[in-house]
Amino acid sequence: MITDKDALTRITAYCALAERCLSDVRLKLKKWELPTQQIDEMVQWLQNEQYLDEERYCQAFVKDKYRFAKWGERKIKQALQQKGVSGTVVDRCLHSTIDEEEYLAILQQLLKAKRRITKGKNEYEINAKLIRFALGRGFVMKDILRFVHASDQAYEE
Repeated sequence: MITDKDALTRITAYCALAERCLSDVRLKLKKWELPTQQIDEMVQWLQNEQYLDEERYCQAFVKDKYRFAKWGERKIKQALQQKGVSGTVVDRCLHSTIDEEEYLAILQQLLKAKRRITKGKNEYEINAKLIRFALGRGFVMKDILRFVHASDQAYEE
């Protein structure tokens, strides 16, 4: 079993390495078989010392997922909810972090690339495949339709 001092040192280093959410930290501390009261005290200390901040974690998560993984708003929201981040924090972060122009540019770029490699009997079938692809990435239908039903010239470079 791990000592109190060693656990605090290790969990502090874990939180300092990258942004962490509350559920990940609690899970790690539980794996070390620490008592619940001790876990609560450590979590409180980490929050007071700014090693753990749900809002900061949420903002970093949103930026990474929409810029690098090219996820849509719905998929990001679902992933954060699975991590146990509160809905109000998630909504606030999504609206304050995502740049609408960049977000739509990412969607347009994804659909352009997918259209080049998508085969279908007709335009209807290709568009259906593009819509399913974008929905799977977590984008919302109103944004997808802006680009799927655009003229073929919009997809050429």
